[in-house]
Amino acid sequence: MIWLISIGIGLVSGLLMGILGMGGGIFITPALIYLAGFSQKLAVGTTLAVLLPPIGIAAVMEYYKSGNVDFRVAIVIAMMAIIGGWIGAHIANQTDTKILKIIFGTFLILIGTYMIAEAK
Repeated sequence: MIWLISIGIGLVSGLLMGILGMGGGIFITPALIYLAGFSQKLAVGTTLAVLLPPIGIAAVMEYYKSGNVDFRVAIVIAMMAIIGGWIGAHIANQTDTKILKIIFGTFLILIGTYMIAEAK
């Protein structure tokens, strides 16, 4: 059963990445928690393992062909994300799971509210 859930999560996250440029923490992490029964920390670690390889390469190439990729900015963000990811993982492993869920949910609500308000 976990394999079918994993296939579904992968397909939906790939679609979200290609369409919206997101799908990692916003979709994969909660899907692993609520559909696959993973703990918060196991879901985050697994999500990071998914995102580590260049899974979005096909989408990046399609956007690049249309002139919609700034590789200079992407490289800087990726380099800083490596540092931030290491620091964040250290902090997360020292933080209670309930607190992590509250932080994650609050972040999603704030970002979603801002995007909806700005679109109107």
